[in-house]
Amino acid sequence: MREHDETIVSALSDAPQNWHDADWRRVERNVRGTQIRIAKATLEGNWRKVKTLQRMLTRSLSGKLLAVRRVTENQGKRTAGVDRELWETPERRWRAIGELKRRGYKPLPLRRVFIPKANGKERPLGIPTMRDRAMQALYLLALAPVAESTSDPNSYGFRINRSTADAMSQLFVSLSQKASAPWVMEADIKGCFDNINHEWLVNHVPMDKAILRKWLKAGVVYKGQLQASDAGTPQGGIISPTLANMALNGLESQLVKRLRATWGAAKSTKLKVHVVRYADDFVITGTSKEVLESEVKPWVEVFLAERGLQLSKEKTRIVHVDDGFDFLGWNFRKYTNGKLLIRPSKKNAQAFYRKVKEVISTNKTARQENLIRLLNPILRGWAQYHSPVVAKATFSRMEHLMFRVLWRWAKRRHPKKSAQWIRKKYFPPQDTRKWVFATTATKDDGRKVRVELYQLSGTPIRRHRKVKGDYNPFDPTDELYGERLRQERLLNDRRHRKQWIRLYKSQEGLCLVCKTRITKETGWHDHHIQYKTHGGSDNLRNRLLLHPICHATLHSLGLSVVKPVSSGTL
Repeated sequence: MREHDETIVSALSDAPQNWHDADWRRVERNVRGTQIRIAKATLEGNWRKVKTLQRMLTRSLSGKLLAVRRVTENQGKRTAGVDRELWETPERRWRAIGELKRRGYKPLPLRRVFIPKANGKERPLGIPTMRDRAMQALYLLALAPVAESTSDPNSYGFRINRSTADAMSQLFVSLSQKASAPWVMEADIKGCFDNINHEWLVNHVPMDKAILRKWLKAGVVYKGQLQASDAGTPQGGIISPTLANMALNGLESQLVKRLRATWGAAKSTKLKVHVVRYADDFVITGTSKEVLESEVKPWVEVFLAERGLQLSKEKTRIVHVDDGFDFLGWNFRKYTNGKLLIRPSKKNAQAFYRKVKEVISTNKTARQENLIRLLNPILRGWAQYHSPVVAKATFSRMEHLMFRVLWRWAKRRHPKKSAQWIRKKYFPPQDTRKWVFATTATKDDGRKVRVELYQLSGTPIRRHRKVKGDYNPFDPTDELYGERLRQERLLNDRRHRKQWIRLYKSQEGLCLVCKTRITKETGWHDHHIQYKTHGGSDNLRNRLLLHPICHATLHSLGLSVVKPVSSGTL
């Protein structure tokens, strides 16, 4: 008994007393260990143990710390819910941990906002309060291992280390060979997030059902009016994508099982029915149009109806791969030589061009360097997205169209100047390139630097390495594979500057404050060891990559961090 009491006292003495005292490495290790146990119990079918472990995780201090950290570091940290409250200070974040309790918890309604879609329509979002977001993040920590362990192999949306490029690569595998399936059902679910049946979710999602029901029935506030929510899981909640994924899990595995039961194992394999899904968009291949129309589509409609969903008649169609189809912003088409080519879709390219043109037209009086800084992230992000496919021709076409818009932008500023003068001022040559939209800018320290528009056609085309279908981020046997995959993708992402990549390599992918991994999910800040206000330089020897929360802690407490000798060889 005395030993037990001493253990409790020791554990309490080790507990942090404020936000800055948190040992994030220990926090992540505690949560990760429990998540691994949940995944193992899920794979074994031991649902009683899953429930026990989930309850333990959602009541743990480590889980609550990580949940609060997530909602105060992500992009929505400055977007308030209906209570208009934000958790901006360390003191408020620490108090928030004590508010994450199941007993007496009642979520507030969501704040309804609308964002524009590519087709001109608007997508409704429901913004929860900070407390409700943190509660969702906490319960998601316990649900994610179950979701990953029960997901279909070729489901790629809103999952760890999976992306649209993985879905594209899997489709290439399914369609590129001469003997591959020639027919494709391109499907889309009508209002997936808005129509999922609440009772189905409560009955089939393995988590605290009382908490889940409260979230689903919280309602929304729009223009001061409270509206009931009878169906759907609102876009905007942290846990919503996982709930939608779990509602659609089985679309692949159950369809394959149904075909085997109907046709037999050998004949069902010859039908070449493969499902590739990204969130609520999915593609199903088949050897004939009749199989997709008479066997696959009716079964999919029944599968979705059980969940309160239905296929969109406008966006669902069965096409031959020779005619081509669009999926996730790409066009897939097989040509007469039997070669499958994947290119940026016309619709995606047009949307990109409209966005660039709008930025240019709304900044007619902006300085050239400021316009370039507004455009470059858009250009770099779009080019990076399409870098795994056959995109060189599209890149060149977009550059030509952008040049025409930029030329009009420059001519408008100087209507009385000659074309030669405008070219010299706004489009100076650079090495072998004769026309480069560039200028010289002055930095804060007085140095002159060249600022130029990102070159789309200079983006290298690199084949994407697809994640393996049975990869489970919570399976210890996949730990090394996941680590290599994560580092490889981070380092190959051209949206990150080369300097960040060198820093990331020198630190072996770890934050030097908390000694835990730096990932796209955690984000990172570029920290100057000797502050620039104290005369510190931008030299790599004076910089580190830190987690945003670790960076904020250093500055708020006036602490410093020293780069290890092994990391100094930059």
